[in-house]
Amino acid sequence: MKEIDIYKDRFVDMVFITKLTNLSDKWFYKMAQQGKFPKPVKFGRSSRWIESEVKEWLEARINDSRA
Repeated sequence: MKEIDIYKDRFVDMVFITKLTNLSDKWFYKMAQQGKFPKPVKFGRSSRWIESEVKEWLEARINDSRA
């Protein structure tokens, strides 16, 4: 498991992710449940993702599509 520097990274919400990708929130929650997208960090009822994990996931999808 990769070590995360919480002082250099940031937490992002689903609005950030859906705006970045133009994909639906339901799709991301389903993918996370299946273990195909980073799981959120829970803060009470709120879900946040670590930005670097989301970006790494996106980069991997881009690289896979170019292979």
